[in-house]
Amino acid sequence: MIFDVYHWTEYRYAESVSLSRHQVRMRPRDGEGQRVLSSWFEFLPKPSSVRERIDAFGNHVAEILVDESHRNFQIKCLSRVETFPRSVPAAADTPAWEQAVEALREASLADPRAFAYPSLNAPWNDEIREWAEASFPPGLPVLAGALDLSRRIFSEFTFDSEATTVSTPIAEVFEKRRGVCQDFAHFQIVCLRSMGLAARYVSGYLRTEPPPGQTRLFGADASHAWTSLYCPGHGWIDLDPTNNRLVDSDYIVIGWGRDYADVSLIRGTLIGGGAHSLYLSVDVSPASEAQAVAK
Repeated sequence: MIFDVYHWTEYRYAESVSLSRHQVRMRPRDGEGQRVLSSWFEFLPKPSSVRERIDAFGNHVAEILVDESHRNFQIKCLSRVETFPRSVPAAADTPAWEQAVEALREASLADPRAFAYPSLNAPWNDEIREWAEASFPPGLPVLAGALDLSRRIFSEFTFDSEATTVSTPIAEVFEKRRGVCQDFAHFQIVCLRSMGLAARYVSGYLRTEPPPGQTRLFGADASHAWTSLYCPGHGWIDLDPTNNRLVDSDYIVIGWGRDYADVSLIRGTLIGGGAHSLYLSVDVSPASEAQAVAK
């Protein structure tokens, strides 16, 4: 499947900004079930410098400097990405979760061991570990346990865009049993790591469909987040606890890291500005459909 991804973000400031620097992670990455056919940025006002690099996790980063006075700043990223079916083993064919833990301890490579430790947004939590243990009885295949975690999160937690912010502690998410995809990904990561397994946070997009009988609205999508579990002998397997499903060719990966802090789409500093408002529009559509809309 070939998708066209349109991601537009605008910051509007109450006062003039004399200088701003931004790190932007919006360009999808190659590999792991997808191929980037094209991708480019548009910025307004035009930056005085744009430096592009690859970070420690292999994600694309654009570093931007705007040194002219401005009251708003727009970022557009337009990408065409081809996705492929993912090969996922049957849960019963994966090793017992205890064997996966032992294999991880013996691994000599930094990856995946770097994703087995607590991080800023996914700290240790004894209560969450106790909750997670119910999904990992002795001898259960590791993927079966992870899938059961996804099922329980989907069943016991409520998607609520008003319940949390990007800074809400994971313990509060657990207490409220409410949140968004970012929260559920972090929660599942804490569960998996607390069992001694390696899990990473994945940022990207998910193709969505309108309700039956309704027209698909351009720009109504949003970025998405999910979890990737390391399974010895099979590599990384991506799971979406928000939707209780394995990740397939409907998903587009921007990047991954230990948690959201490693892959936030936009991060920056500025001089001036005062209060600000954020506006965004995201659209993920099959390339043929996007061309039809454009015509």
